[in-house]
Amino acid sequence: MPSIYRKTARGQLEIESRVDRLAPRLRTALILVDGKRDGAALAKVCPGDCEAALATLHAGGYIESVANAAPTDAVASPTPAAATPALVVEAASARPATGAMDPRALAQLRRDVVRHLIDRLGPMIEGLAVRIEQSANTEQLLPHLQRAGQLLRDQRGAAMADEFEQRFLSVVAT
Repeated sequence: MPSIYRKTARGQLEIESRVDRLAPRLRTALILVDGKRDGAALAKVCPGDCEAALATLHAGGYIESVANAAPTDAVASPTPAAATPALVVEAASARPATGAMDPRALAQLRRDVVRHLIDRLGPMIEGLAVRIEQSANTEQLLPHLQRAGQLLRDQRGAAMADEFEQRFLSVVAT
């Protein structure tokens, strides 16, 4: 059975700080690891030799195998638009009275946005993904989300852009 991978503390640190300066393909593979998809599902969205990238990340301590997955396409399919992730609801309610978002909720939101964009646009989004990851607050994040929505509209159509804006942009813009 295929393994499901998740980031380790070292992997999270690498995403946040680029301390080890992973090669772009390894970094992209690391970003795609989400604790939900198995190696086969990751291979569908990961550029290049995904199996080798996952092996390298595993050997380097950036990811770990958490479970064996039953072979299913449900793991690889993107979250339906109707299913609002709990994070988005939490992020919207995690704002203190000052309008700032809780740092943990913001970090999770950034990860979810990047994962969503890479699933739909692939590695072409890496530059924007880095800027999203580096956004320290919602004011910095908002223009990057607007740009991402426009890229989705240009590359994948209005329906996908509208889904993105409803799911993510509306949370940050409020």
